[in-house]
Amino acid sequence: MTTGTRRLTTAQALVAFLARQYTERDGRRQRLIPAVWGIFGHGNVAGIGQALVESAAEMPYLQGRNEQAMVHAAVGYARQSGRLSAHAVTTSIGPGATNLVTGAALATVNHLPVLLLPGDTFAARPADPVLQQIEVPGAGDVTVNDCLRPVSRYFDRITRPEALVPAALQAVRTLTDPALTGAVTLALPQDVQAQAYDWPEEFFAERVWHVRRPAPDPGELDRAVRAVRAAERPLIVAGGGVRHSGAGAALAALADATGIPVATTQAGKGALRHDHPAEVGGIGHTGTATADALARTADLVIGVGTRYSDFTTASGTLFARPDVRFLNLGITGFDAHKLGALPLVADARTALEALTAALAETTGHRVAPAYVREYTAAKEAWERRVTAAFAAPDPAARPTQAQVVGALDALVTDDDILINAAGSLPGDLHRLWRARSPDQYHVEYGYSCMGYEIPAAIGVQLAAPGRPVWALVGDGTYLMNPTEIVTAVQRELPVKLVVLQNHGYASIGGLSAQVGAERLGTAHRMRAPDGTFTGEPLPVDLAANAASLGMRVLRAETMRDLREALAEARSSDRPTCVYVETETADTLSGPPPSQAWWDVPVAETATRPSALKAREEYDRHVADRRHHL
Repeated sequence: MTTGTRRLTTAQALVAFLARQYTERDGRRQRLIPAVWGIFGHGNVAGIGQALVESAAEMPYLQGRNEQAMVHAAVGYARQSGRLSAHAVTTSIGPGATNLVTGAALATVNHLPVLLLPGDTFAARPADPVLQQIEVPGAGDVTVNDCLRPVSRYFDRITRPEALVPAALQAVRTLTDPALTGAVTLALPQDVQAQAYDWPEEFFAERVWHVRRPAPDPGELDRAVRAVRAAERPLIVAGGGVRHSGAGAALAALADATGIPVATTQAGKGALRHDHPAEVGGIGHTGTATADALARTADLVIGVGTRYSDFTTASGTLFARPDVRFLNLGITGFDAHKLGALPLVADARTALEALTAALAETTGHRVAPAYVREYTAAKEAWERRVTAAFAAPDPAARPTQAQVVGALDALVTDDDILINAAGSLPGDLHRLWRARSPDQYHVEYGYSCMGYEIPAAIGVQLAAPGRPVWALVGDGTYLMNPTEIVTAVQRELPVKLVVLQNHGYASIGGLSAQVGAERLGTAHRMRAPDGTFTGEPLPVDLAANAASLGMRVLRAETMRDLREALAEARSSDRPTCVYVETETADTLSGPPPSQAWWDVPVAETATRPSALKAREEYDRHVADRRHHL
């Protein structure tokens, strides 16, 4: 046993502790926290900042430009690392800390680990208030960092140096627990960061956190087997848990053995290759006709690592068969019990392997050949629709958004990674993209956060050096958060950015028209004489902006230009932007329309015809909504 003590500041001790934490799963060991992102101010510069200077050899520092973006980059890194490695993010107090909230929510919603280290106001209160302190008259211990409590899986404020010991251990336990992981926050008062303490040497001992693969309960497994054997039209819904568990091969083995078709959520897309015989595409509001038709007639829905968001269930209208039942495989009982399901609470890979083995006992199990022929023919028909959406017969024409996706689809290999998060692109990608590898499709749709893509691409590129990483953004998303282009340039990371200029929020513009809001505030246009923003498109040049931040920019005006620019960007060894103007926000993007409903409540009373018509349509759909009990 290590004995003795080491005198360090709280910040120095935390950095030294983090540098010696490891994860291990399936015999693979790696650093849990290999780097720290940071923007410094008076709340962390003399504490964590000074500690990182002293520990530069064992804890690298990553410079960011926006606190929210640093969290997005860390999340991208964690996802690409299979949740086995994560980054920390340090900020000053005040606005630097509150800028973390959106990124923290995104991490927690998506069950992705990130360690947040915001500065905090003085614990000793030598002067009160201090710069950037929020005063709450009825609670002297509240600071702005309390905003991070509801979006963190674990939160603690370190008001004395020795409190770091249990808090740090709890933080790492949460980060490495596959059932709990998400954002973890250790709020660090600026005076405590700089205080010295005699730390036990055991605190700095190397620790390996073994990431569990819990096996299913035998009783639950037996009930699951009986449910699958009794089903005539089973359907698997694969979610992000398949990816996090590395369960793609186990899922393929189950599908191969049984013939059960596999539909995928946004987070689960890529769980099977697009050309696997049982893969039937995305499910739900942004899904394929094939998957959604199977969902409507399924008598057993087998969820694997999914939390059943409203986009997946079409707001409770998709799984329409009166006698439909659910069997949910997942690491958390919270998700496994959803929709009145039979639960199989276990690691996704372990559960799939156990279910496949149990079904293979005695005579084995396979769905009827007619069911396989049905979904195979439907999948082939959908592929023809995808090909039609991608087709661009006139190389001199301006591309549609779907044709941009098609041009990229024709270019990439299994190595490429595609990142997106918000707007109309997630729908086009979920319906149309042909995922070639388990980690190629990286669409953040749990929080659907505009501004995620560019910083996430940096995190993914750090986790996957040498692989082509693409960030696809519309002009609305680009304007939200382009600042980390500077970070990519600084680190010479060859991320590829595709900016689709459509002069507004195309996705929400279409939704606005559908719900009677008449596209208010969804176009980037000049103010018209009547006071509406319906004039000419804004005279902004996003390509010039990207170039001013240091990116190489390739402009594409036609399909021919686009194909050449994408190929050039893919081979580039420096950050490169492909800028292409597509349709305006007043037109659709060209792919097949939504195959399932999404519940966005419409005004019950209105005077304008558009809203009245929208309410009639809403009432028609909402009648199909149901609770699965």
